[in-house]
Amino acid sequence: MTFRIALALVCLASLPAQATTPIAEVLCAPRADMVLRLSVQNGAQVTAMGIRDAEAVMEVWADDQGRWTMVQSYANGQACIVAMGTDWIGAEPPA
Repeated sequence: MTFRIALALVCLASLPAQATTPIAEVLCAPRADMVLRLSVQNGAQVTAMGIRDAEAVMEVWADDQGRWTMVQSYANGQACIVAMGTDWIGAEPPA
């Protein structure tokens, strides 16, 4: 009996834990809706961007308090939040 309990605990421990952060659920929406939410509701603006490939652009949106959101926008008009955090510090690109 003790062996079975120990085995069950080992098996359960090897399963991935459920994430409890806001990014645990990938948030995708039409780009226009995402821009509206980030800019109007959150007070953020684009502080960095770059082309990922022919189908996607990466953007970092940040607000005055340093909260940032990384958004991947697709050629089909969808946009998805892929990361978020705090204490964003913008930097000038190298010359």
